[in-house]
Amino acid sequence: MVGGAAAVGVVVGLVVTLVVRDGEGPQGRADDGNASVSASASRTPGDAGSGSAADPGAQETPSGSPSALNSDLPAGFESYADPEGFTIARPAGWTRSTVPSQFGMDVVHYRSPDGERRLQVFEVSEASPDASHELFLSDAVPKAPGFTELSLENLDDGDFTGSRLEYLADSIKGEPDVGTWHVVDERFEAADGKLYAVAAYGADADGRDDERELLRTALSVFCPPSTTCGG
Repeated sequence: MVGGAAAVGVVVGLVVTLVVRDGEGPQGRADDGNASVSASASRTPGDAGSGSAADPGAQETPSGSPSALNSDLPAGFESYADPEGFTIARPAGWTRSTVPSQFGMDVVHYRSPDGERRLQVFEVSEASPDASHELFLSDAVPKAPGFTELSLENLDDGDFTGSRLEYLADSIKGEPDVGTWHVVDERFEAADGKLYAVAAYGADADGRDDERELLRTALSVFCPPSTTCGG
C-alpha cells in the first residue's frame, strides 16, 4: 500500500486502471511499488503511496484543515480533520500533499519537516484488504528497488476486517535518500463500510518500532468521511 513519486506508469488493476508511480501502488499508494496501494484505484501517488510534494501534480498545503491536540494521544500528535473528510492522528507540524485518484478520494500524504517520515492515506478498490495486498504483491504492480516483503498478516477479528503488510525498499522515487526504507501498510474496512489504507514510512536504520507506532497512533482515531465514530 503507498509512497513517493516521480515517473508515472500505468498499471491495470483487478477492477480499475491505476496510475502507478515508480514504486507506488495503484490507488496512489506504495511509492516505487513499495508502499501498499490498491491496484484498482487510479492515483498518481508516490511510493507505496504517493502524493508527495515530489509527485507531479501533488497539491501541498501547510496544514490543511484546523486540527487540535488530543490529550489521549502521545506527545506531539494531533487529531487532524483532513479536507478529504476523514479524521486521523498525525504528528503536529507535518505538511500535507495530495495526488488525484480515479477511485474515491485523493491520495493524501503527510510528511515530516525533513521528509524522512511519511503517512499515506487512500481508498482501496479491491473486494477485500487481503485481495488488495495480494494484488500489490503480484507481478502486475511494479516494486521499488530492493523490495523485500517482511510479513503479511490477516487481521480479521470479529467485526473487523483488515490486512497488514511490512516491507523494505532500497529507495523510493521522489523521496529522500535515507538508506533502506521500512514501510508498514494496513488496509481495512472502516465504519462507513468502505476499504481504506494507511501506510507509515521511515528509515529502517533506526529500527522498525517507530513506523509501527506511527501507524498505530494514526489509526487510533481514524474515522472515515461523513461518519460519526464512537470513542
